[in-house]
Amino acid sequence: MNTALQSSATTPKAPALPGFEKVRRFWSPHAARWAAKILPGEFFVTAHDEVITTILGSCISACIRDPARGIGGMNHFMLPEDQTVGRNAWLEGAGSLATRYGSFAMESLVNELMKLGAERSRLEVKLFGGGRILATMSDVGAKNIEFVHRYLRLEGFRIAAEDLGADCPRHVEYFPRSGVVMLKRLKALSVRDIADQETRYRRRLLAPAPPEDVELFA
Repeated sequence: MNTALQSSATTPKAPALPGFEKVRRFWSPHAARWAAKILPGEFFVTAHDEVITTILGSCISACIRDPARGIGGMNHFMLPEDQTVGRNAWLEGAGSLATRYGSFAMESLVNELMKLGAERSRLEVKLFGGGRILATMSDVGAKNIEFVHRYLRLEGFRIAAEDLGADCPRHVEYFPRSGVVMLKRLKALSVRDIADQETRYRRRLLAPAPPEDVELFA
């Protein structure tokens, strides 16, 4: 049995926290830890010494942890295409698309950490993504960056580190226990697949919600 298989066999996979059981988790030989891979629209929180990984094009990932508690998590979100006429409508108003999607992604992550005992004042935030990976696409990444900067400023969070923008996709590995981030800028060969994935995700965001079931009582 090789070293990687031996390590995975002798390092039991800790149970996922409630609500995160469906996130794919696998043994990462180079990280020597169990890893959780999140997709667009997902987030993951852990109290264990594991790694969270994702691939970003124009999407944003916020990596947030409480250093004193050793707990943290990562989200992966994208704002839908701007369907408004005025630019300000994109970021302003309680019913705006940014509020509905971006704020939900950020608040979900922060709230889950606080449920585990994290202190809001101690939270360390690192940001990644927001690239313009295809010149023919609108610059969704820039809107995502603008949103997350504004959100964190209004909520009073300090950004400890960031790698945002540019014209390349990114592979991010986040170690919440230590706060270490391993970042790899991907080559152009990966761009088309990532762009196609994000386009499908953006279409799902824009699709009208199905009507709620209504049960009538006599």
